[in-house]
Amino acid sequence: MHLSEITHPNQLHGLSVYQLQQIARQIREKHLETVAATGGHLGPGLGVVELTIALYQTMDLERDKVVWDVGHQAYPHKLLTGRYSRFHTLRQKDGVAGYLKRCESKFDHFGAGHASTSISAALGMALARDRQSDNYKVAAVIGDGALTGGMALEAINHAGHLPRTNLLVVLNDNEMSISPNVGAIPRYLNKLRLSPPVQFLSDNLEEQFRHLPFVGESLSPDLHRLKEGMKRLAVPKVGAVFEELGFTYIGPIDGHNLEELIPTFQQAFKQGGPVLVHVATVKGKGYEVAERDQVGYHAQNPFNITTGKAIPSSKPKPPSYSKVFGETLTTIAENNPKVVGITAAMATGTGLDILQKRVPDQYIDVGIAEQHAVTLAAGMACEGLRPVVTIYSTFLQRAFDQIIHDVCIQNLPVFFCMDRAGIVGADGPTHQGMYDIAYLRSIPNMVLMAPKDEAELQRMIVTGIEHTTGPIALRYPRGSGYGVPLMEEGWEPLPIGKGEILRRGDDVLLLAYGSMVYPTMQTAEILHEHGIEATVVNARFAKPLDTELILPLAAQIGRVVTLEEGCLPGGFGSAIAEALLDADITAKLTRIGVPDQLVDHATPDESKAELGLFPPQMAERILNKFFSLQTTPAGV
Repeated sequence: MHLSEITHPNQLHGLSVYQLQQIARQIREKHLETVAATGGHLGPGLGVVELTIALYQTMDLERDKVVWDVGHQAYPHKLLTGRYSRFHTLRQKDGVAGYLKRCESKFDHFGAGHASTSISAALGMALARDRQSDNYKVAAVIGDGALTGGMALEAINHAGHLPRTNLLVVLNDNEMSISPNVGAIPRYLNKLRLSPPVQFLSDNLEEQFRHLPFVGESLSPDLHRLKEGMKRLAVPKVGAVFEELGFTYIGPIDGHNLEELIPTFQQAFKQGGPVLVHVATVKGKGYEVAERDQVGYHAQNPFNITTGKAIPSSKPKPPSYSKVFGETLTTIAENNPKVVGITAAMATGTGLDILQKRVPDQYIDVGIAEQHAVTLAAGMACEGLRPVVTIYSTFLQRAFDQIIHDVCIQNLPVFFCMDRAGIVGADGPTHQGMYDIAYLRSIPNMVLMAPKDEAELQRMIVTGIEHTTGPIALRYPRGSGYGVPLMEEGWEPLPIGKGEILRRGDDVLLLAYGSMVYPTMQTAEILHEHGIEATVVNARFAKPLDTELILPLAAQIGRVVTLEEGCLPGGFGSAIAEALLDADITAKLTRIGVPDQLVDHATPDESKAELGLFPPQMAERILNKFFSLQTTPAGV
């Protein structure tokens, strides 16, 4: 059977191990070929090919449910669930999503782009099943990295207290970070411990002894200790932890051996209550380049399969905001031992890998634990350090309570740096950095700023570190800067809450924030061609607003446009509207940004075009709003 013929995962049933191995080979080929062309997550999917096949071979996916954590690992799942013919559209506009989406396939039982959610969701499904007297299987697949998330540990703790709730958790340990050696002895002990005779003895031995004359209850404590001792002998250390939490532990097993995986999953589903199968896999399995560099090939831009190297851009690009951030922060940290960079398993993506290499003592990676990262930083700030919490905008959402409760209420000087703010592209709704302006602006004591370019980013990093009277947050976009000149040192901080005028005109006031400043300048040029002269303000700060600058201009000009790369509800434009209202200034106002809708996966340019965020589109909107009689260029 060829992979292209599989439209339903149940077609795996009845296939021989050899046939399944051929399917595994085809999945890897298609996976590698597609990601090399489109970009996407490479290593995680390559590592779970056999795991996916074995799991689906032992389940009825017409009824049973599988919840994949994050979705990084789910490319083989997509190929086995009828998306082979469209897989070449991966992460492209209107194509196959890079993550699981319930609306894309009936086999995507739960959508996710953030880690550590799978066990909670699967347990919820299992409880719903039992409440409705159904009997389908439920499995959650989670990686060892995602297991560090507090939510996953909370779910495990809850599931362990439900001994009658059947739930399978598959721990995909692709870093071997918590795995003892995979071998014959643990495999034999698992088999022995879970065999029907031993299970019978374990369940009944104590009860039988209780009925013996002259013995009764007197031997029970000793028997309990005997049982616990036998369990610890048969279960590796990591397994003993899960067993103490109420799970039946099986593993570790070879995650690339179908002959071992299939009977293990069959056995696991026969066990009552919560069961955890510990599977040891190799990230990037089958592609040597990815196996050697598991971090670098976790996710990739388009690359050459033969060499493994990224396909070079047709023209050189300026350095990315992440790189400028990493270099600047590292230079500052080298001269200030109180500066500590904190990340939540995103060192490379945020540029903190530069800090890690050059000043390792001032770098902390907490794992996938954003809540802990924020409160850890709060504790450091209490003792005089300058913690810099560097997390993608979309992931900082997860620590909203900690930002309020542990930082802002206590007015602690924690510096939040949000990479990937705004439209991020092919990863889709789960990763868009749309909401940070809105969710941070509402919190007392918080300062919000965003640079117009990479040079201003450097100054804002200094501003954030030198702001010691309370919390401050900096947002900056994904991708390359504008190529403006950068300084190697000697950066000056910006005055808090002060913007700047970049262009003057009497017809309309354009208030731009962060990544929208340069497009706004281009929009002003287009308006100029139509005889409309605009004042352009780089706001710099969404909180506090530079009301001394903005309000008189708004009152004088009477036409105001706000421009931001974030959600309009509660965003920068809302802040301006509130300020005008509070000051009793009557001015016509229109807000340009991301409306109250999800932004699906596409290239950033495709998303911006669809949202009307390109300068010609914004100019046309402004003309139609305020200057309906002046829609042709001046002099035409």
